[in-house]
Amino acid sequence: MKKIGLPAEKGSLTALKAGDRVLLSGILLTARDAAHKILFELLQKGKKLPAELKGQIVYYVGPTPARPGKAIGSAGPTTSARMDRYTPALLSAGLIGMIGKGKRSKEVVDAIIKKKAVYFAAIGGAGAYLSKRIKASKVVAYPELGTEAIRRIKVEDFPVVVAIDSRGKSIPNF
Repeated sequence: MKKIGLPAEKGSLTALKAGDRVLLSGILLTARDAAHKILFELLQKGKKLPAELKGQIVYYVGPTPARPGKAIGSAGPTTSARMDRYTPALLSAGLIGMIGKGKRSKEVVDAIIKKKAVYFAAIGGAGAYLSKRIKASKVVAYPELGTEAIRRIKVEDFPVVVAIDSRGKSIPNF
């Protein structure tokens, strides 16, 4: 099991190989479909983004509301393919990694290779467990999107697997 602090240095991610089990600790961004569409449109127009993507990893999640005393509600990964049409542009804007579940398109794999990024898979169906690894959560953009707002979250030993490494290799049967 490898441990990586966030924000990560690109070199620490490029050393990872498909199938590596990793514990992430530090700051992640969260975003889903609606936020990705807005970010993509801003990039297309050459406008400033509401959150810096350079050197960041985004977790594809739309958490449920937090219970009293908790940082976040259930926080399981969503299907990554829904973000595929926007991902190459976000990688070009500096994103270095993504966390989600499911396969990615050839265009995304090509962009991962080109930008030396990494795609991590989180455990689908384990949102309650994963939420215990999230120690803080703050909406940083688009609160009107509700669960799809962009958040900055602090994670501790957040378990993921390298599904696609920076060379485009993927885990078997993925």
